[in-house]
Amino acid sequence: MKRIFFLLVGCLFLTLTACSKTDTPKKSAVAVEKSPAPDVSVISVTNGSTLKLSDLKGKVVLLNFWATWCPPCREEIPSMMKLNTLMAGKPFQMVAISIDEGGKQAIESFYKESGFSLPTYLDESGVSAKAYGVTGVPESFIIDKQGVLVKKIIGGANWDSPEAVSFIEGLMK
Repeated sequence: MKRIFFLLVGCLFLTLTACSKTDTPKKSAVAVEKSPAPDVSVISVTNGSTLKLSDLKGKVVLLNFWATWCPPCREEIPSMMKLNTLMAGKPFQMVAISIDEGGKQAIESFYKESGFSLPTYLDESGVSAKAYGVTGVPESFIIDKQGVLVKKIIGGANWDSPEAVSFIEGLMK
C-alpha cells in the first residue's frame, strides 16, 4: 500500500512539474541553429488579410503556435498581451498562429468568452506548423530583425517577465 501511495505521489509531482509554466523563455528554450526563419504566409483572423513572415524583416517577431483548447496556451496569453502592449511602437510583431480545427469561429468565440485578444492568424493547411517543426502547443519562436530564427520555446512562458522583455529588447538593438 505504501508503494502505491509513493508511486502516485511521485507521478503527481512529475505531472505538475511538467505542466508548470516557465518564468522566462530561456528556461524552456531549445537550442536552434541560427538560420533564416521559414517564410510562411498566414491569414489574419481580424480582417482576412495575408501576412507573409518575410515582410516583417526589420522587426523582432514572436511567433507563437497555440490552440483555444490548450490549458498552457490559455495560461500564457495574458503575459503575451502585456508584452504586446509593452512593445507598442517598437520594431516588434507578435504573430499568434492558431491550430484550431474550428478556425476563425472557434478563435472569435474563445476571445469573446475569455476577454483575451492577440494578433491572431490561421494556418488552416498546417503548412506553417510543418515548416517550423511544431510538435505540440504552445511552441514559440523568436526571430530577430534580420529574419533569423534565434530561439525556440517549448511550452508556456511568462512573456512579460523582465528577462523575456530584456531578451526581446536586446534583439531590437
